[in-house]
Amino acid sequence: MAHEINETSEKDIKTNWVSSSRFLFYLHVFCILAFILGGCYKLYDHRYRGKPDVEVQKSSQYTPEYK
Repeated sequence: MAHEINETSEKDIKTNWVSSSRFLFYLHVFCILAFILGGCYKLYDHRYRGKPDVEVQKSSQYTPEYK
């Protein structure tokens, strides 16, 4: 019976500090990578797509033309 308790405590995250720290390390690495990749995707999605064709009023150009 004592052997059964020992086997289950090796698998338990509360009692086995080595496996729980390894799990938390990989969890942090995964979360950081997901955050970085998500930010890169958003920057790519909202990238500058070039000079838009905007109509400018004649009175606000470099050499204005008035009526």
